[in-house]
Amino acid sequence: MSYDIEHALSAAREAAAAAAEIIRHYWNRGVAVEWKADATPVTVADREAEQVIRAVLARALPQVAIFGEEYGLEGARDGLLWLVDPLDGTKSFVRRTPFFSTQIALMDRGELVLGVSSAPVYGETMWARHGAGAWLDGERVNVAATDSLTQASLSIGNVKTLTADARWGALGALIRDSSRIRGYGDFCHYHLLARGGLDLVIESDVNILDVAALAVIVREAGGVFTDIEGQPPGLETTSVLAGVPAIHARALERLRDIRSG
Repeated sequence: MSYDIEHALSAAREAAAAAAEIIRHYWNRGVAVEWKADATPVTVADREAEQVIRAVLARALPQVAIFGEEYGLEGARDGLLWLVDPLDGTKSFVRRTPFFSTQIALMDRGELVLGVSSAPVYGETMWARHGAGAWLDGERVNVAATDSLTQASLSIGNVKTLTADARWGALGALIRDSSRIRGYGDFCHYHLLARGGLDLVIESDVNILDVAALAVIVREAGGVFTDIEGQPPGLETTSVLAGVPAIHARALERLRDIRSG
């Protein structure tokens, strides 16, 4: 299926901007919270933001399938596929904490080729497409050149599953050997990584809709983005190890050593 990647990126940015208007409206007004079957919250802001994103994307590229957090899959998964999380970080949103975002990515036969990460209340939008670099509000960004773990800044997200895993000890060792540990979470630590403010991000409880766009952004900023096993992101991804090349390599080696032992 042929498509113009610049046109697709423009559509994704337009869709994210339209969702931002809805999200800001409900942020200022406040919303009631409902609970899904998996015990995660959802609001009218999530649903309306996804509806407007779907409308913009379908108008721009009607032939492309869409897989969204709130309304599921429309079309086939094996060709061109939009991946949409209209409000990633709903728990933060409903608790009046500005660490939430809209995530839109395009996957072409299993490969992530573009991504937009819009954090309307936080005040940042990042985007990237294959081969064209990563951008923050119109300015090109790059990961840091850190090559020593003792100088590295780490950030961890939701690592519940690692607490019952042999790699929990390896994570503790990475923290001890690094310069600084933080826990920014959600989009925020990936934005920081892509623009040189962090050197490694570790999460163990995610889904692809949370991180697909961010994977493209980190990669195009010069970083490495895999799961904790070192595999590239795909539809079944549930963990992240993302970082500047040298620090990612050291972290992956340590985690693999523990796993194999």
